[in-house]
Amino acid sequence: MPPSRPVPPTDPRAGTPSRRTLLATAAAFGLMPETGLAQGTASEKPAATPTPAAADATAPASALPAAPGKARLRPEPAAETPVWCFDGKALPPLVRIKLGQPVRLKIANRTDKPLSLHWHGVRNVNAMDGVGGVTQAPIQPGTDFLYQFTPPDAGTYLIRPLVVGGASEPSGRGLAGMLIVEEANPPLVDADVGLVMQDWRLEDDAGLMPFGQPLFAATNGRLGNLVTVNGKPVPDTFEARPGARVRLRLGNACNARGTRLRFEGVKVYVAAVDGQPTDTFEPLRATLPFPPGTRYDLMVDLPEQEGATCSIIALVGQGLTLATVTTKGAKITDTRPPIGPIGENKRLPAEIKLQNALRRDVVITGGAFVPKTAKDAPKDKPAPEPVYTGDPQKIWAVNGTSASTGLQPIFTVKRGQVVVLALRNETAFPQALHLHGHCFRLLHPLDDGWEPYWLDTFQLLEGRTARIGFLADNPGRWLISATVLERFDTGLWTMFEVT
Repeated sequence: MPPSRPVPPTDPRAGTPSRRTLLATAAAFGLMPETGLAQGTASEKPAATPTPAAADATAPASALPAAPGKARLRPEPAAETPVWCFDGKALPPLVRIKLGQPVRLKIANRTDKPLSLHWHGVRNVNAMDGVGGVTQAPIQPGTDFLYQFTPPDAGTYLIRPLVVGGASEPSGRGLAGMLIVEEANPPLVDADVGLVMQDWRLEDDAGLMPFGQPLFAATNGRLGNLVTVNGKPVPDTFEARPGARVRLRLGNACNARGTRLRFEGVKVYVAAVDGQPTDTFEPLRATLPFPPGTRYDLMVDLPEQEGATCSIIALVGQGLTLATVTTKGAKITDTRPPIGPIGENKRLPAEIKLQNALRRDVVITGGAFVPKTAKDAPKDKPAPEPVYTGDPQKIWAVNGTSASTGLQPIFTVKRGQVVVLALRNETAFPQALHLHGHCFRLLHPLDDGWEPYWLDTFQLLEGRTARIGFLADNPGRWLISATVLERFDTGLWTMFEVT
């Protein structure tokens, strides 16, 4: 295992490949085995409704215990790190199913804290959204809970702990995963690769630093000092044949670390954002924003010469290489069409009619007070540190209320109504926000259009206002929540209801 690189903790075809070929190619990439936990029969014509269908109650459920374990996050002679993990493996599970298949996972809580799992980005049935204390009772230690649903959309989604007041610790101890829902007719690739980014805040002895510091929650969250990809300290290194076409699914499951990604040595095309397909485009300046909760599906044609190296770099400090692929072996000579869109999700509306939308303001306040910015500080002295002296349980507020169990919706809307939210960040920090149960469009300032992709997660810079529009087509009580989990735990979320 290569030595880990420290991270500053304060940095804000022609021919269809067979299954055997895909598995062999994935093995050549050095991938962790994906967890085939959700079984069922794929449907060629999934239901056309834009909201999820209930899972087949007769399908067998797979057990997925969440329990203490150990992971080698620093090289020997350092000790192993005590973590929490699924199924006894200190690697985030990659659960892969076909569109139309049900998910049936029985989560057994063998930790000493309440748990629930949020299926981040899935337009789920409300009872399965996985917000402990809102959509379900938390899974208490020693008990089980059965998650059963059929995802309505193909795409790439995250599995994250999300208990009101207690999400950051299970995540910071390692509980995370990725749910991949394959299209009925996926694009032809030589490998379909899921990469889950996490970070860890470690002591010198490789133990986890204590949880629950109010100043972390009031500022940038619990930023780690070691980054992993698929549970392994970065950089992770793979090999693949020259000319291979690869689908990369990137997910940020960090507690708090947002970054930008840069791609070197290869041209990448974005095929989906937050799980939803888009017209393919090249990232501007070969970089992409990557706040917690964000996912990208990228299509890549690797260089045709042997020995070429391609890298994914997080723009942290001087740059942190997350993964590299080196081409090795015989060149793939199959003729392929140019990379294009992976399809269209016809369950999402072709347009959002904004004229009669229900409009509401959502104002975010709270956090630490920053006496002066680095720009204003004297050059011969360090910038003043942020200060927080308030209630450690109610650090953040939305529309004047610090959220907790029992919160009432800030508005109620009938199913089928278009909603436009003006989100205003009056804090001193960027805010990564997630809309549960729905996808939205990021609107242009004058209501004259929107960005050409669907989102469920985005970052709102400090002092800025952004407006989002969505069709409220999924009944239930749904959160608008911080994806920095220490902020979520200390009040940065709110709720609306669709009837």
